[in-house]
Amino acid sequence: MLPSCVCSLTAPVVLALAAAVAAPVLAMPPSPAASEALRLIHERRDNGDAPFAVLDKVSARLWVFDASGHQLGTSQVLLGAAKGDDSVADIGSRPMGSIQPHEKTTPAGRFRVEPGRNLSGEDIFWVDYDAAVSMHRMRASNPVERRAERMASATVADNRISYGCINLPHAFYDTLIRPVFSSGRGWIYVLPETRSVGSLF
Repeated sequence: MLPSCVCSLTAPVVLALAAAVAAPVLAMPPSPAASEALRLIHERRDNGDAPFAVLDKVSARLWVFDASGHQLGTSQVLLGAAKGDDSVADIGSRPMGSIQPHEKTTPAGRFRVEPGRNLSGEDIFWVDYDAAVSMHRMRASNPVERRAERMASATVADNRISYGCINLPHAFYDTLIRPVFSSGRGWIYVLPETRSVGSLF
């Protein structure tokens, strides 16, 4: 995925990054779409005996649950810049510079969460390996993108910025995502934004 790099950050960006990195793990009622997904997961016992996460792209928020469906925490996230629920067929094998703005989608679906590493050796969790989509710590390597400020903002209108990966606050990733999904047994349900929640099941 996007390799991390060292760059010079302005003071406002540093403050926003500090807030995003230190974001606490909080509980929050699921959105209507996430609640519908939870109902279907529970009825079908779809997660089996594995922990799972539900991502509502419209709300730009991820909820994490244990195998019994008890909420463990939630966080705002950054997502693919383009609206849409499908990935271009060959996007995972293409140079990042060739990806067009309308192709930068976070695909909807039910995915096994697989631990892995990117080309820089950073630990990540694959969501859709073939499409090169993963969950990882937010990287503020390009000041122009203002990712830290976007993560720290109170609105969701500015949370669409990535090539498709799910960017998470460092604290949330390290204290919840890593321990919950390190076994490779978990699931993530990325809810669609152009079709019904029920289309995932």
